[in-house]
Amino acid sequence: MSTRIPFLKGHGTENDFVIVPDPENTLDLSPTAVAVLCDRRAGIGGDGLLHVVRSASHPEARSMAAEAEWFMDYRNGDGSIAEMCGNGVRVFARYLQHAGHVTEGDLTVATRGGVKAVHIDKTGEVTVGMGRARLPEGDVTVSVGDRAWPARNVNMGNPHAVAFVDDLAHAGDLYSPPPFSPAAAYPDGVNVEFVVDRGPGHVAMRVHERGSGETRSCGTGACAVAVAAARRDGADPAATGTPATYTVDVPGGTLVITERADGEIEMTGPAVIVAEGEIDADWLESAVR
Repeated sequence: MSTRIPFLKGHGTENDFVIVPDPENTLDLSPTAVAVLCDRRAGIGGDGLLHVVRSASHPEARSMAAEAEWFMDYRNGDGSIAEMCGNGVRVFARYLQHAGHVTEGDLTVATRGGVKAVHIDKTGEVTVGMGRARLPEGDVTVSVGDRAWPARNVNMGNPHAVAFVDDLAHAGDLYSPPPFSPAAAYPDGVNVEFVVDRGPGHVAMRVHERGSGETRSCGTGACAVAVAAARRDGADPAATGTPATYTVDVPGGTLVITERADGEIEMTGPAVIVAEGEIDADWLESAVR
C-alpha cells in the first residue's frame, strides 16, 4: 500500500499555500517536489508551501526553539527557499490552531526571518509582528516595457522594490520578473510592488513575488508598501512618535498595516483553511524523477 502524506490547503487574502505537517522533520521535500505539489494543473496548487516543523527538529531553527515551538519552513512555488512570507505566517498560525497545537491569543512562530509574534483574535483575524523595515540607501529603478519608475528599496527580511504608478495596469501581466537596476541592489532577485493611491492612508497594489510570479497578495509586500507610502507622505513614526496605519488593498482582499513608534510593523488580515487530504507518496516520487 502506498504511503500517504497528510496535507492541507489554506490562503490569506487569496495568497494560497500547500500545508505539509511534518513535526519531526522526516520528509525530504526537495525543490522539485515542492514545485510539483504547487503546480496548479499537475499538483495541488499554491503560491508556496508551508512545511510545518518543530523548531527543535530543524537545523535552521534549533537556535529559536526556546522562543518558538514551531518553525515555518517556507518554500516558494518554484521550490526555492524564502526568508519570510507574511500571509504564510498567518495561515501557518491558523493551521496550528486548526490542529489543536495553539488556541486563540498570542503565540510565536520561528521563520528564517526570525521569530514572529502572532495574535489570533476571536473574529478570526490574525495579526503578525513583522519586525522592522530596513531602507537600504541607493536609487533603484523598475521597468515594464517602455515604462520605468523610481522604486523604494525596502527590506522586510526579504527584499522589495516599491514603485508608485498611475495605473495598476501599467504593471503588465507580471508573468516574468520586472527588470530592475542596478543589478547589485538585489543580487538574489526581488519582490516588486506596483502601487496606486485610493485615498488618505489607503493604497492598492499588485506584486510580482520572487519565485512565484504575480500573486493575489503578499504580506511582506504590503508592509513594504505601507512603509514606502508613509515615507513618501512624510511620516516616520520613529521620528514623530505617532504610529502610521495604511489600508492596503491587494487583488485577494485587504490588509491593515501599522508601523509603530518603535519601528515594529504589525499586519492584520484573514487566514483560512479550506481543505485537507492526503498525497500519494508513490505519485510524488514518480513525479520528481
